[in-house]
Amino acid sequence: MNKDLITEGDYNYIETNPGKPILLLLHGLFGSLSNFQHIINDFGEDYNVVLPMIPIFEIPLKEISVKRYALFIKDFVEFKAYDSFHVLGNSLGGHIAQQVTLLMPEKVNSMILTGSSGLYEKAFGSGFVKRNNYEYIKTKAETTFYDPVHADKEMVDEIFETVNDRKKALSILYTAKSAIRENLSEELKTINNPALLIWGNQDIITPPFVGEKFNELLKNSELHFIDKCGHAPMMEHPETFNSILKAYLIKLAA
Repeated sequence: MNKDLITEGDYNYIETNPGKPILLLLHGLFGSLSNFQHIINDFGEDYNVVLPMIPIFEIPLKEISVKRYALFIKDFVEFKAYDSFHVLGNSLGGHIAQQVTLLMPEKVNSMILTGSSGLYEKAFGSGFVKRNNYEYIKTKAETTFYDPVHADKEMVDEIFETVNDRKKALSILYTAKSAIRENLSEELKTINNPALLIWGNQDIITPPFVGEKFNELLKNSELHFIDKCGHAPMMEHPETFNSILKAYLIKLAA
């Protein structure tokens, strides 16, 4: 299912099926619509899959923070007048999902985190000492996955172009540092919303112990590991990921 990007007010987003239960997807630091294509394809009929583009490169540098991005999503939810939604985030998107849940817990039916920051991460964007070196960027991109074949040329080209744009590189650096600084270990203890955690066994950016720590801190969570899988399970093992997600959403609905 391919959907066109909608521009409305200050927001750019896709929306698959208005009127259905909402599955709100939040991308990571180098994320794009294609990262969630398998979720859009599999869930876009039974759910209103919504993916807002987070304005990482539009927000002034001095305002950049994970909390600021979460406030943007909160404003988007209110702009769209969504009564309730499931929120799913990968990497930085998971961190934002946690902040969104803290900001509006009454609207969040469940929080789904996969390879999420918020407790610990070995950040890709914390420094680009060799940002003009294509092979270095390619190697860094490949570490996102267990199988480096998923870091295709289109992905590497996009990252290389981004980190060699000075303004964008600074936005990424500020965001990565904010993600490390905004540790939510204490706040997570206050979240009562149902939470699903899906982690790659070979994730080296947010290793398996991070998923276990989230599971310990969140009162109403369940944790699933996927083997031979890195930091982006929804891309590397989409069938397994979607099967876990579908079963969880059906269980909540029941």
